[in-house]
Amino acid sequence: MTMDAFKFEYPRVLSIAGSDSGGGAGIQADLKTFSALGCYGMTAITALTAQNTCGVRAIHAVPPQMLRDQIDAVMEDIGADAVKIGMLHSPEIVQTVAQAIDRHAMQHVVFDPVMVATSGAVLIDNAAIEVLVRELFGRAAVITPNLDEAALLVGYPLGSKQDMERAALDLLAKGARAVLLKGGHLPGHNVMDLLLSAGGEKRWMEAPRIDSPNTHGTGCTLSSAIAAYLALGASLPDAVQQARNFVREALQAGAQVFTGKGSGPLNHGYAPIAMRARRY
Repeated sequence: MTMDAFKFEYPRVLSIAGSDSGGGAGIQADLKTFSALGCYGMTAITALTAQNTCGVRAIHAVPPQMLRDQIDAVMEDIGADAVKIGMLHSPEIVQTVAQAIDRHAMQHVVFDPVMVATSGAVLIDNAAIEVLVRELFGRAAVITPNLDEAALLVGYPLGSKQDMERAALDLLAKGARAVLLKGGHLPGHNVMDLLLSAGGEKRWMEAPRIDSPNTHGTGCTLSSAIAAYLALGASLPDAVQQARNFVREALQAGAQVFTGKGSGPLNHGYAPIAMRARRY
């Protein structure tokens, strides 16, 4: 069959992130999200973790050359309409990903600076933080830290809406093109997130808090959903809003489901969309 015979292609999204053996976060959550939103998901694994709903037991690093080979294999053959970047635990891995972004001219890069798991486990070397800021902030369309991750990046705790806005501005000053600062860790009946771009656009998004013990992988799911909607052609503000809606509904759908003895996963498959195909 010749190339001329193909008329359609799938929206393609690559996840460059760690593996969660428990299936709730990392590339497992990303692939479930891509599939649920009708996209074709691919992965390049940065690290293997031994974890479950109760916590992380061990982390095994993937050699940088192996990560490079995974990315090149995908991009040289299939390509990607959007990229989600998650757990990058060492300076060498950060630099490998930064070089790949340039080498393949990756578009619509969503960077979730995964530093602290839902369980509280630290997932990144201190030495990697400075390299991460220098190499990836300017290469990503948006970064999506939570309050704990933002605090590590800016060097002070975030305890209020005013702190969130200050931190977002500081992250832009460090080179980020846009920041989605997730305020779910602030107390209160409502959850507030802030989207701030280097161009000055500011959007606060607020919604009632969903009472659920099953929040493992929420950040991974949000960032991968943003990447999926960008691959489908949405603008960044629209992709963020639609991704927030997806996460909220997945949280609600999984709130009363028992999966493990700790913080369980979202219900990514609560309303799956058939794989989309668009004109090639």
